[in-house]
Amino acid sequence: MRPPKTRPGDTIALVAPAGPVPPDLVEKALPVLRGWGVEVHVGECVRATSAGYLSASDEARAAEFTRAWLDPGVTCVLAARGGYGSQRMLDLLDWTALRAAGPKMFGGSSDVTALHRAVNVHMGLETLFSPMPATTLFDAVAAEHLRLSLFEPDSVRLIASPTSSPLVPGTATGTLIGGNLALVAAGLGTPEQGSGREALVLLEDVTESPYRIDRMLTQLLRSGWLDGVRGFVLGSWKSCGDPEAIQALMLDRLGPLGVPIAWNFGVGHVPASPTIPLGARATLDADAGTLLVLP
Repeated sequence: MRPPKTRPGDTIALVAPAGPVPPDLVEKALPVLRGWGVEVHVGECVRATSAGYLSASDEARAAEFTRAWLDPGVTCVLAARGGYGSQRMLDLLDWTALRAAGPKMFGGSSDVTALHRAVNVHMGLETLFSPMPATTLFDAVAAEHLRLSLFEPDSVRLIASPTSSPLVPGTATGTLIGGNLALVAAGLGTPEQGSGREALVLLEDVTESPYRIDRMLTQLLRSGWLDGVRGFVLGSWKSCGDPEAIQALMLDRLGPLGVPIAWNFGVGHVPASPTIPLGARATLDADAGTLLVLP
């Protein structure tokens, strides 16, 4: 199900399901979000002071997400930032109660990949793999593409990457899933993970050594998770080593699957990252470097 689009006057809730959120980046983002003509509710964990790698306890982060989702005045829930911790709170969420509250849009990226998959599976909703407001990558281009994805989704059905090139040429149609490679691999064996069969798999990561990327891809292959995959959208690999070496690794590990692969699509931990609707059906044209989101 595609959640209703956001409208002026709606309320967007900012939550912190993973790491602590820099206060200065929250304050910088709020005028941008409010400039969209919406009310913004900032969750308790977003404002929490933490010296660790989690914004708050698992119970507090789960409660913050739940309150935001159950609030009838909230139409969109956005993760303020990633970090680590989203998967730790998944078993604390009452998915029956969340489903009963009705469809809402959810956005975020990086570590929030775990929460995307859970919302896709447990609630049957499309979500937005999007730049997050309280990060240095929430620039004007990224913010505008997220705004359009929320308010005018039909205007961004065609997502064209000026940096993409075909690692393996061709076109393919499937359901968009995936996100951060480390979180996709970490989700193997969990109730939400499912498989990549008949899917277009989005993968990106940051600060991972080539051998670690190799290990995660190999695990996805050996587990059978990539059996029947339709194609790949490969995003950014910032600070993961020599880009040519990463490109060669992707061709070595994923190329034998014989499906279209778009390289360097510009999604992930880079400026001007577009918003990608996970759970939506789309057509990938690896040669043209485009994703067409289907109605």
